[in-house]
Amino acid sequence: MVTAETLAARRETIAGSSDLTRLLARLGERAAPVLKRLPPIPSAKALLSVDGGVCPDDGTTLRFDPWSPTAHECPRCGKSYGGERHERWWARFQHLWVAERAAHLAALAAFAGHDAAGARARELLGHYGTHYFEYPNRDNVLGPSRLFFSTYLESIWLTHYLAAAMMLRESGCLDRATADGVARVADEAATLIGEFDEGFSNRQTWHSTALAAIAVWFEDEELLRRAVEGPTGLISHLLQGFGRDGMWFEGENYHLFALRGLLLGLDWVRSAGVDPLEEPELATRARAALEAPALTALPDLTFPARKDSRFGTSLAQPMYLELWEAGRGSAPGTAPDELDDWLAGLYDAPAPAAESFDSYLHEAGEPPPTRRSRADLSWWMLLAMAPTFQGDATRWRPGSTFLESQGLAILRTGGRYASLEAGAYGGGHGHPDRLHLTLHERGVHWLADFGAGSYVSRDLFWYRSTLAHNAPRLDRASQEPGDAVCEFFDAKSGWSWVRGRFGPVSRTLVSGPDYLLDVVELDSEVDHRIDLPWHLAGRLDLRSAGAWQADSLAGELVTDAERQPIGPGDQVRVVASQSGQTLALVSRGATELLRATAPGPPGAGPTPFVVLAGEGRGPRFVSVLAPSPLSLEVDGDAIAVTTGATIHRHQPIPDGWEVALSPADLVRLGGRRALPRVFEPLVTREPPLRQSGVALHLSAVPPLNGTVEGFDRDEALALDHEDQYRRSEEPYSGPDDFSAVAFVNWDDDALYLAVDVTKPEIVLRAGDAPPLLLDNEPDDIHSDGVEIFLRVEPDAKPYGFLVVPDPDGRSLRTRAVQGFAGEPAMVTGAWTATDSGYVVSLALRVPEWGTRQASDRVGFDLLVNEMLSDRERRAGQLVWSGGGGWVWLKGDRQDPERFGELELA
Repeated sequence: MVTAETLAARRETIAGSSDLTRLLARLGERAAPVLKRLPPIPSAKALLSVDGGVCPDDGTTLRFDPWSPTAHECPRCGKSYGGERHERWWARFQHLWVAERAAHLAALAAFAGHDAAGARARELLGHYGTHYFEYPNRDNVLGPSRLFFSTYLESIWLTHYLAAAMMLRESGCLDRATADGVARVADEAATLIGEFDEGFSNRQTWHSTALAAIAVWFEDEELLRRAVEGPTGLISHLLQGFGRDGMWFEGENYHLFALRGLLLGLDWVRSAGVDPLEEPELATRARAALEAPALTALPDLTFPARKDSRFGTSLAQPMYLELWEAGRGSAPGTAPDELDDWLAGLYDAPAPAAESFDSYLHEAGEPPPTRRSRADLSWWMLLAMAPTFQGDATRWRPGSTFLESQGLAILRTGGRYASLEAGAYGGGHGHPDRLHLTLHERGVHWLADFGAGSYVSRDLFWYRSTLAHNAPRLDRASQEPGDAVCEFFDAKSGWSWVRGRFGPVSRTLVSGPDYLLDVVELDSEVDHRIDLPWHLAGRLDLRSAGAWQADSLAGELVTDAERQPIGPGDQVRVVASQSGQTLALVSRGATELLRATAPGPPGAGPTPFVVLAGEGRGPRFVSVLAPSPLSLEVDGDAIAVTTGATIHRHQPIPDGWEVALSPADLVRLGGRRALPRVFEPLVTREPPLRQSGVALHLSAVPPLNGTVEGFDRDEALALDHEDQYRRSEEPYSGPDDFSAVAFVNWDDDALYLAVDVTKPEIVLRAGDAPPLLLDNEPDDIHSDGVEIFLRVEPDAKPYGFLVVPDPDGRSLRTRAVQGFAGEPAMVTGAWTATDSGYVVSLALRVPEWGTRQASDRVGFDLLVNEMLSDRERRAGQLVWSGGGGWVWLKGDRQDPERFGELELA
């Protein structure tokens, strides 16, 4: 990250800058507790679990205190909790915090000649140099890791760890023994991180940064070239991860995370004498990446919780302040710089309490200041922050904007912020929320995107549903993954508008000085039911005629659902009240109104919401949102909105939208958008060929007694190759340790399957075993057993089943895979142990099977899970269709595009 020459030059810069001098002094003050005593260093590997770090009484995340390894306080109820789960949750942040403190202390030694800080930094580095290999690389959730459960955490940790070592080495403060220990850690980490390439992912940005740090430490030009210029290196992520509009494809939350990793990575690369941002194209994209979250920020300076985001997180968090501080020098704009003005506004805002981020724990255990200044930031800013700052918050006035790559349209009118999601799904962190509406006005976040909550909480499935968004859905089902398109966007004369389309549904927003007009239309050749949820903040007052009747809305966390019909020509009025403000929703076109309760913003508890519904080929909902109820009339395409004595007449025109403010005053909005370019991922890992096999016809039903008795075994399916093994950590050890042969037969009634598994030690999970509480995946994947997938008709939803032998007998325990068709009763059979492993034999009976005949082909896949007795999580799985790779994040699911094919013979 630094050289002796850059250290000397930076010392002079710090000495000549009052801001940097104050920062250096403040860092010295904040180091006092770590200098006074050695912080506790976890002896355990971090664990991701449902209950670790969570208050058992109210579900609140416990407070991370780096000085309290055994007692963890709930900030809501004040109680303290201990135990292994909480301590291993604490270990995640503590390992990261200790590495940060090592870099913090090393910076004091390098820039202030602080000998005691240098000694303590060496002590922290030396501890891991000695003990790093004692942490096991196993039971991981997302990539190989010793200290953590995911590779990206190891990458973040290593970036700080090596930064500390580099600053000490280049300032002459690193002894040979400590340096040798650092080298051993870096060499092992290079193997762990380097073998797990996540392709096009925010996490891979950090992997590449860590590899760049390792390359600089070892002066390894080849590794540095891979980290920077490789297919998934820093430059590729800058140009393709951050779109042409500057926003990371997974939304603001992961944009900010990836951007920090990228900027740190570029600092490492510069220390090797290369600055990628000297290339104009790269500098332009980096500048856009810095601007994008400022352009999409809500009026309260939080970022919208789009896709898998934290909810209500302030962009004035110190970690985010550092992005613009570091980026100002990396990709400067013209003077006066708008980003300087944006940053000045963040410094002027009341300081939010620093949250615990994996990549920033600088203020952990400290009370937040009333206002943050440049002197309150972390050690990195001694290297990256410009010596002066002259932003003016009064100059920052963002207007309506359209982020082309995201398909995100933001309409800013006065103090109103309205946005429409009309773009790409967003990868693995995307939500089924195409055409979602966000509204923030007069200081209230009236219509919010709730983000994702916790990845290990059951309400994650609610937050990842269409019903949890202000977005339309068809036939009471969440939207299928897919991209929306923006057809129009324009802003002029105090008005702005956008129209987006997702499949047969379009949504039009028109924002004017007094109200927001919303038009949702279905244009279909077949009948559908369309639901339009409204998650309005505050207390709701529903004003409509009719009696309420019980109803059932899909979702395990939806309660108290009721509905009432809406007569032809009737309108719905809902008034929301919060913080002394009101917002009225007036709507026409729906034939049914529903109300229910479900999780609101994460941590808020059950919250009421309403749904407008209609049926047919062309339902059309026309709604107005304003501080007080307005008059709304709809006559075909013509819409009249009356405010006081003023009537505004809206209607679509051939190439846009027209608002007649008076007969002589027309506002015409156009802005037709070109269709977006199709996204191509950086890395594809599709199997080269589709696996194929034969299912033989039987004249008699096999006994299904846990043996291969009665099966025709002439056509076997083998699972015994490295390319068929998905591993967690260890590579495939060979067919003698783990393999399977399967026989698939059929008749007019069922598909029959016998799986003979070779595995010396059978590790089965009992049906009545206590919950593992590891995450949201079914516990039975962490057991020996099989997963079966069948697609009978090409366009039908495939069936999926997780089948586990019962350790207390010969029966099978079956679970239907979420998101697939099927019921457990469709699977019947038994299992037996053998000298070399076990055999499962079963019948699979699905409704469509009776129409199958010889020569038909069906989609099929078989997976065999591998559990070891010394593991908390499964070690791997064999996959008949092949493809190899890693087992993480697979759960009990299999991508239907990867299914093999069986010919019925």
